[in-house]
This record gives sequence, C-alpha cells and structure tokens, in this order.
Amino acid sequence: MKKQLFQIIFVLAFGLFQVATVFSQKQEFAIRGFHLDLRSEVMTMPALKAFAKELADLKINILVMEWEATFPYEQNATLTNKYAYKPQEIKDIIQYCANLGIDVIPIHHCFGHVEWILRHNRYRYLSEDKKEISQVCPVKIEEAKTVFRSLFKEMAAYHPSQYFHIGGDETYLLGSCDKCKEKVAKEGKSKLFVDYIKAMCEVVTEMGKTPVLWADIILKYPEAINDMPKNVIYVDWNYGWKTNYFGDMQKLFDAGVTFWGAPSLRSSPDNMYLTSWITHFNNQKDFIPFARKSDYKGMIMTSWSTSGLYGFSYDQGWEILDMEQVRNVYPLNGFRMLLEAYSKSISQPEPLNPEQFVTEYAQTRFGLTNEEGKTLWQIISKPQEVVRKGKSPTGISITDMAGQTKILCDLLYQLNPQKNRTEFSHLKLMLDIRLNYLRFKEIETVYESDSFNRSKAKELLNKLEVVLAEEKKLDNRFTLLQKGFLTDKGITELNTMRKKKMIVLKDFLSAQLQ
Repeated sequence: MKKQLFQIIFVLAFGLFQVATVFSQKQEFAIRGFHLDLRSEVMTMPALKAFAKELADLKINILVMEWEATFPYEQNATLTNKYAYKPQEIKDIIQYCANLGIDVIPIHHCFGHVEWILRHNRYRYLSEDKKEISQVCPVKIEEAKTVFRSLFKEMAAYHPSQYFHIGGDETYLLGSCDKCKEKVAKEGKSKLFVDYIKAMCEVVTEMGKTPVLWADIILKYPEAINDMPKNVIYVDWNYGWKTNYFGDMQKLFDAGVTFWGAPSLRSSPDNMYLTSWITHFNNQKDFIPFARKSDYKGMIMTSWSTSGLYGFSYDQGWEILDMEQVRNVYPLNGFRMLLEAYSKSISQPEPLNPEQFVTEYAQTRFGLTNEEGKTLWQIISKPQEVVRKGKSPTGISITDMAGQTKILCDLLYQLNPQKNRTEFSHLKLMLDIRLNYLRFKEIETVYESDSFNRSKAKELLNKLEVVLAEEKKLDNRFTLLQKGFLTDKGITELNTMRKKKMIVLKDFLSAQLQ
C-alpha cells in the first residue's frame, strides 16, 4: 500500500514538474533583443562595446543595429556621412557582440524612411514624390532591386546573422504617383505593397538570410498575408495602443506567421524636453504579457533617437541642400532604468509592476531608502505633456506645467544617491532641461499672443536672457555626461539644436529694440 501511494505521489509530482517546465518554456522568449538607432545620436565605439556588455549582462541575445549613414559603404559610398564608423570598427563590434552571445541583426530600410538615401541625386530617381522623399516608388521594382541588392550585400557582408531586417513600416505615400495610382485602381493598394516587399524579400533570401519586416502595413491589409513570402518574420511594434491598432491581428495569427514583439524605451511623445517614463513602463507592463500569451517568438525593445521625420531646405528644382530631423530625444545613457525593467519583464511570467520595480531599483541601484524609492516613483510616474499653442493637450497652462515640474525637480534634488550617481545625474538633467524649456515657452507664448507689442520686447528679452544663461549651464552638464558616449560633434549639435528656437526668438526681440 505504501509503495502504491509513493508511486501515485511520484507520478503526480512528475506531472506537475512537466507542466511547470512547459509553462516556464512558454514564458521564455527565444529572441531577447534590443534595437539601437544611430540615425541622429552616434555612440562612440567604446560606448557601443560597454553598452553591448551591459545588454549581455541583462540576458539580451539580439542587437538590431540601425546603422543608416554611419555604415562605411564602399560601392555606395555616396551614402556614408561624417559620423561613419571605419570598416574595421564595424567588424570589431560585431565580433565583440558575438563573443558576448549577442547576434547583431542589421536593419536596412528599403521602402519608407529612406530620406537618407533619396536625398542624394544618385538615387533620387527611385522616389515616389519629387519633394517628399521618404519613400521609394513601389512600381519601380527592378530599379529598386538593383540598388538594394547592392546595398544589402554590402551590409550583409559584415553581419553573419541569419536575419536581415528590411524595415517596411509607415509607407504613407502608397499610391501617390500616377503610375502607382494606376496599379491601385486595377489591383488595390495592398498589391502595391506586397509586390514590392516580395521583391525585397527575394533579394534577402538570395543572400541566404531570413527577412524581418515591421508588421504595421501588412496588418493594415491582412487579406494580403497569403501572398507574402512564407519565411518572413513580422515585428509587431506596439508602444502603448490597443492590439488591433494597425489592423486585424487574428487574420495573421490564423495564417500562422511568426511574430516578434516590439515595445519602446524611447518614442513619441518623448523629445529632448520630455520623457514619458510612465508611458514606457505601462507599455512593458501591458504589451509583453500579451505577446507572451500570443506565442510571439521574440521581443525587440526599440529605442528611437528621432521620430524619423525630417525638415528640408531646397534649392531650385527641389534639389535638397540639407535635411534635419524633426524631433530628438535624450540620449540612451539616461534610460538604464527602463532597460533593466525590460530585462525583468521578458524574464518573468507575471506582468511588470512598475511602482514596485522603480522603488526596488532606487534601493539596489542608487542606494536610496524605501521611502526615497517611493518618492522617485512619484516623480517618474508623473505624466509629462507636450506644449502646443501655449498649453498642454489637456488644457494645462505652461505656467502650471512649469510649476509642477519645479516641484518634481525639488523632490528629485532631495534624494541622496549613494552609488551610480552619474546615472542619477541624467535624471536630474532631464528634468532641469524640461523646466528651462517650459520657462522659455512661457516667454514665447507671450511673444506670439495678440497682446504683444514693441513696448514689451525689452521685458521679454530680459527674461529670455535668464533662460539662455541657464541653458549655457545645461550645455556644460550635458557635455560632461555625454563625453565619451556620443561623438563630440554630436554633443555640440544636440546642444545647438536644443536651444535653436531660443536664439531665433532672441534675434527677433533684439530687432524690436533697434
């Protein structure tokens, strides 16, 4: 009897162990990735290696590199910009990552987000529009295949990864030109997208690689999924919206496609003067469990240095003189807290508890007390809003926003970190930049109001001088914190861009006093 009872207990225990093992395996993403955007914030090579080591320590095994114009093209050298890495540096960092157990996947846009290519006359003939150069014309398939076969091969030669990301997101100009309109009228807009993407996937497959693609456009046209190549991996980027935001996901689930998920560590509404911490914490809390439940095979944390939108200056005939990104964000070294939260989110079966995480992070990372950790959460969780027409979208005045930010600054400065003070200094600088920006926006709002006249110019100019004096101190702090992480030129450009509108307003106000 005892023997039978023991056997029953053993069978039950073994069964529970198997269930637990299967459950545990389902919680683990095979692909645990991070996306690094080098379009507008170019990291030094030592900083890249240090960051890769930190990713490896956090159990990240994939690094998606958006090199863009920092890549040292040979046959397509027209594209390589002043921030480009040397060929040997690219080889070194990829090998360094491999030694850490990190596979480096290149992303090479070939459809939308190709301003950096189409700005050059050499490639301009591929453009969908003569002025808005964000997109390749999708009926120029053979011409595009010739160009991107060359570009893909150059980049793939450095990357042994089996994966090659071709972008394909936000193709807003689909069906714009006359030839595209003709095809849309005959076959539909989804056909326009699918035929072009299939051609790009063929180029990738020719190289022995597996194509990876952002999922937003195929989700918009899910009826076309059966016409897509079967080996494509779709990356569902979701930065805090409902799961069917782009389209009917169930149709893609039913088609049996392979999904990777992509939350974001930096994205809209973030800019240099605003970091929406609570948006990104909630994004991890909500989306990662959904992806796990939906059997996504991987997770890639995106980190956008800019919005991907650009402003242009033109010469005659729409010839581009220069282009400048519309929105920048605070550099990546200020976001380690969100990075560790991501590592925790993809490693545990239960959803992230942001408040608990921040409170504990404050204690383990900064040596703060439990109460101080709660204060840090109070600061981090406070929503930050953009400024439009003198107020926030919810109607809060700039003066009130500045007052609220000043309270948060005071709370943050009361905390006394015992370790990792440099990281903590980023948090202080972020808030101080925001506060000074809001004080500038108060001045600008008066200047742009119906009540402004020449008699008020001197008063506003005096206030602006105070803001600019503070801005100079912020420049120095920013430079000190970014030294060695970003290139020196990049640091100077970000400092210049951050206060550019302030300088323009100073010139206008000074003109009123002449």
